[in-house]
Amino acid sequence: MNDTLRQAAAHDDAAAEATEATAALQFLLRMPGHTLDARGCRARLPRGGTASLSARVQAFFTTPRHAPALLVGMLPFDPDAHDALHQPQWLAAAASEPAPPARFNGSVVAEPSAAVYADTVDQALHLLRADPAGLAKVVLARTLRVQAAEVLDPRDIAARLGRDPSVTTYLMPLPAVAGEAPAWLVGASPELLVSRRGVQVLSHPLAGSARRRADPAEDAQVAQDLLASGKDHDEHRHVVEAIVDALAPWCVRIDAAPRPGLQATDTMWHLGTRIEATLRDPATPVATLLAALHPTPAVCGTPRARALDTLRALEPVPRGFYAGAVGWMDAHGDGDWYVAIRCAHVQGTQARVFAGAGIVAGSEPALEVAETAAKFAALLTALGADAAPLIETGSS
Repeated sequence: MNDTLRQAAAHDDAAAEATEATAALQFLLRMPGHTLDARGCRARLPRGGTASLSARVQAFFTTPRHAPALLVGMLPFDPDAHDALHQPQWLAAAASEPAPPARFNGSVVAEPSAAVYADTVDQALHLLRADPAGLAKVVLARTLRVQAAEVLDPRDIAARLGRDPSVTTYLMPLPAVAGEAPAWLVGASPELLVSRRGVQVLSHPLAGSARRRADPAEDAQVAQDLLASGKDHDEHRHVVEAIVDALAPWCVRIDAAPRPGLQATDTMWHLGTRIEATLRDPATPVATLLAALHPTPAVCGTPRARALDTLRALEPVPRGFYAGAVGWMDAHGDGDWYVAIRCAHVQGTQARVFAGAGIVAGSEPALEVAETAAKFAALLTALGADAAPLIETGSS
């Protein structure tokens, strides 16, 4: 074979491998009552920050495209960082149930340690109390670095998380880095950021949390204590007010309950408020609403710019797509977008698990450590690791 033929064959092999890798991409969004399982990548939305999202989406759908006329993907936490959305090649049927996870063999290390995280919460409290007219809330995250003996399967992890019917499970391939194993974000979010169907808009923010208990009587008491907590109501109020204010320029009617209710997952109680609205202009797409809302005080803090600066200074591990948004939108402007929380960045034999807690003036560092530890439980269980010691001590 001469050099030209060898080069052509190598090019063909590389193209075939790239095509196979692209076709193997899976985006999964398992919502209550509906599953979106999108495979392959027909085209990618040009990347950009959240402010330019609506214009880029409009330009994308202006170009005639083969079905499905759909974009799926994620926004990162930082609104100035690049998003990752693509048009799938086809929609697949729901996958079968996975086997229970094997007993976890590996290590789990906190980043930062529980003690360092408590000190960071204390620093945030000093900032809050020093300027009560400025920073009102900040959401501090911490992570667990997981090293497993075997390669972790993100699809199996997603399926195990999906056994909790109260959450929306998601699986998203992350932008590839040359020479590294494929990376995924997999999680189970209880929080709807925004949904649009025609002129109808829905948001269901959560803020204020407590760990569930195995004993029914204790669990009921925990729920009632959360519902009566002034600190948690204060934390929740910041989120609802910010969402209502962000929707106001786009909507003629916004209905939000005056007090939050309880929402439960398998592992946590939350305070939640259902917010319903009607678009002022029926042509306003979900991408516009998404850009106006993200990131909310539920994952960032308030005021937004001040909270973002505080997080950049205090958090040692970059969030990437954690606490961003995951979902879909179509050519008609409809879509569903969930807050990308209770998740892990999975790559080969490694995973980084994320959790955060909202810090307001009434917060206590030890309680915020315990809350983040409890929020790790669902992912650790899906990995086959024992979450009990972490929940009981707040450390790993």
